[in-house]
Parts: sequence; C-alpha cells; structure tokens
Amino acid sequence: MSDEILAGYRDSIDNIDAALVFLLAERFKVTQAVGRYKATAGLPPADPGRETEQVARLRALAATAKLDPEFSEKFLRFIIDEVIRHHQVAANT
Repeated sequence: MSDEILAGYRDSIDNIDAALVFLLAERFKVTQAVGRYKATAGLPPADPGRETEQVARLRALAATAKLDPEFSEKFLRFIIDEVIRHHQVAANT
C-alpha cells in the first residue's frame, strides 16, 4: 500500500536530515580551524565563558522556535564536548 502523504513527509524529513549533516560538517570545519588557532596561540581548548553564553543563546532561540530548551542544550553540549575533544587533540599534536 502506497501512502503518498506519508512518503511526502518522509522525503521532507530526509531532506532536513541531509541539511543537518552538511551544516554540522561545516560547523566542525570551522571549529577545527579554531582549534588549530588556539593550539598555535597557546590558548586553552575550552572556554567555559563562551560555552555558557552559547547555551543561554541557544536556549533562548529554542524557546522562540518552540523547541524544548532542555533538548537544545543537550544537543549543544554534545557538540561542544566533541569540539573540545578536537581542540585537545590539536593542542597535543
């Protein structure tokens, strides 16, 4: 049984997922450049002040977008933790 409405929704979800993957890839390219810069400038891999600002900013954006701020913070924390890990690797190479 073919359900064209469901198929249309799924196509949209697939397109959004693809966009998210490419956006994350671009974000990590930039944060890797930041990590290299921090390593050469002798800066620490983590910036707790910046992280706090980013969490607050994204929680506010999530609320505006009617997205659960807790979810957005968990998602951002996952990304930040991965970025810091990359920065630590760059600092040690």
